Amino acid sequence: MKKLIFIAALVSGIGATTSIANAQQDSLKGKSGAKGKSINYGKTISIIGSGDEGIYTSKYRDSLNKVNQHKARFVGGITFTRFDLGFSKLIDNGSFSLSPSNQFLDYQFGKTSHVSFDVLQLGYRFNSHFKIYLAGGFDWTLIRLKRDITMQKNAANLSYTNESIHFDKNRLSSSYLHIPLNFELRSKQNDKYFYFVFGPEISFLLNGKVKQISGERGKEKFKDDYNFAPFRYGANLRFGYDNLGVFVKYYANDMFDSAPQKGLKNMAFGLTLGLN
Repeated sequence: MKKLIFIAALVSGIGATTSIANAQQDSLKGKSGAKGKSINYGKTISIIGSGDEGIYTSKYRDSLNKVNQHKARFVGGITFTRFDLGFSKLIDNGSFSLSPSNQFLDYQFGKTSHVSFDVLQLGYRFNSHFKIYLAGGFDWTLIRLKRDITMQKNAANLSYTNESIHFDKNRLSSSYLHIPLNFELRSKQNDKYFYFVFGPEISFLLNGKVKQISGERGKEKFKDDYNFAPFRYGANLRFGYDNLGVFVKYYANDMFDSAPQKGLKNMAFGLTLGLN
């Protein structure tokens, strides 16, 4: 939860700095020593879907020093965008109901969440309507377990022990480094756009964690991989207008690298802020 609060505060803080960044853009100009030709440098950092990133020479700009959206060009740079906040849903061999062997993973849907954002992207804009880009970022799946159990560390398969106490919070989570390849379509050039973004995604496990809160033990945290799949692949889809939209992600391989959990997959859906 502290991470979610930090991310939300960061989003608010970035919004406050947007005007400062815009004011500084006009000062980012340079001149080449040869033949006295001037080169105007564009923004290199995207702020929550503020537009295409990259450094552009004057050939990409019009008389008002704005980027010509109709010219094909490479785009990329450090960014903070596609901030996703939504719910996660487990799919057990095609069913939203957990099988008897997976009932220990029964969870509170309203408190089982997915959070992610991108911090880097590199791609090519073909015209004002179509762009392909490779991005990189992080995501978290936070499963709020219903049962009073403790997941076991360093186990060959996903396993648990029953507890005699009640947990006010019992959360099993995973964090991944994700790398999506996105295809972006957007509507006719205006101040604001309709967006449609889709593409495949691969991810690499960073860590797993159990967080428990109880009256008897207080707050406890345990880290392990908990048999989460070390490599994950799937696809994502987004649709929205301006900087607000919705997303759906589906992960095609098993959620856990654990034989008893074979066929247990994960999907996520919710709201996304920043679609560029």
